[in-house]
Amino acid sequence: MAAGTLYTYPENWRAFKAQIAAQYSGARLKVASNPPAFTFGQTNRTPGFISNFPLGKVPAYQGDDGFCLFESNAIAHYLSNDALRGATPQAASQVLQWVSFADSEIIPPASAWVFPTLGIMQFNKQATEQAKEDVKRVLAVLNQHLNTRTFLVGERISLADISVVCSMLWLYKQVLEPSFRQPYTNVTRWFVTCVNQPQFKAVLGEVKLCEKMAQFDAKKFAEMQPKKEAPPKKEKGGKESAKPQEKKEKEKKKEEKKPAAEAEMDDCDAALAAEPKTKDPYAHLPKSSFIMDEFKRKYSNEDTLKVALPHFWENLDREGFSIWYCQYKYPEELSLTFKSCNLITGMFQRLDKLRKTAFASVILFGSDNESSISGIWVFRGQDLAFTLSPDWQIDYESYDWRKLDPDSEECKTMVKEYFAWEGDFKHVGKPFNQGKVFK
Repeated sequence: MAAGTLYTYPENWRAFKAQIAAQYSGARLKVASNPPAFTFGQTNRTPGFISNFPLGKVPAYQGDDGFCLFESNAIAHYLSNDALRGATPQAASQVLQWVSFADSEIIPPASAWVFPTLGIMQFNKQATEQAKEDVKRVLAVLNQHLNTRTFLVGERISLADISVVCSMLWLYKQVLEPSFRQPYTNVTRWFVTCVNQPQFKAVLGEVKLCEKMAQFDAKKFAEMQPKKEAPPKKEKGGKESAKPQEKKEKEKKKEEKKPAAEAEMDDCDAALAAEPKTKDPYAHLPKSSFIMDEFKRKYSNEDTLKVALPHFWENLDREGFSIWYCQYKYPEELSLTFKSCNLITGMFQRLDKLRKTAFASVILFGSDNESSISGIWVFRGQDLAFTLSPDWQIDYESYDWRKLDPDSEECKTMVKEYFAWEGDFKHVGKPFNQGKVFK
């Protein structure tokens, strides 16, 4: 039987998967989530921790025998028993199917919708509305599957139920108010059944379902942003002697406020945002005359062909920015169009930190089981932006990338067609289905 320590921070829903699995399997699991056993942002940066877990991320598991694992799904699988993993090859494959479903179909829209309500992410109306629609599709799939089933796989709780419940935890606690969840009674029945099992309650406690959909709190978001210190003012005469004491008081207040903000972020797996800021990938580039935000405002609020495109070409800094064409490598694997669109949306959501310096219009062409994905990206600098930061290397390798000459007719035509979502798209050979914009 497995025995070891799970390193995490408090209320980490990813860690909950491993903890609940251990409750069912009887694995002896110690949880290190508070000082002195574990201090997030300190312990996970030490050489000893990094030697066992190279990414420095949590949850991370170390067995009493020295066996180490990172990534929550792997840890939960290891701590499970055969009943949770699926007793037959068919059942095991179905469990894996739902674990993957949680990661690829639930987490991206859930994060886009819930994080702004917790003050962790800036509110974007278009992204939130799209996330709501994606969540509806996910709930519809689950509701249909659970129409004649108590649990996702077989007649007992499995790792499939544990993973999907944990991925939906914040949805049910923050935004799935009664009217929104009413059409999906099978899903809510299943969710409530699971979270009230003793093994779930031992980890999650009492889970209270949302009564009113939480909204973006601009004040809370502003409070959670890192504050820039104002440069010290030069004092005259006797005031100079008061400076050291005032400075100490300000620093003390700043330190007192900091832990509360970090605790809020920890509640939604956003404690990683408290990690030290990495080096600016564009620090080596000179300042550009092209103001990306100004173009995005034109694109969002004014006519694309008459206003936004002329503005783009008149102001584009050809030395400071580059234009790229991308094409999804595996069109034969694309099935239903809504799932294909989720690939695009998921990639956008996982690249949120890139929004300040990039713009993209990515389009799904064709229909169910006969589609393709391609798009146009505009990046700061002349290199493919994804290679500049480990934080951005998420999905880009699933695409072929080709840098375009901004002065070529090919580039001008493609930019026009992809930005406006209309045209011949002769290089595609399939009709326009729907598009997504990264801005």
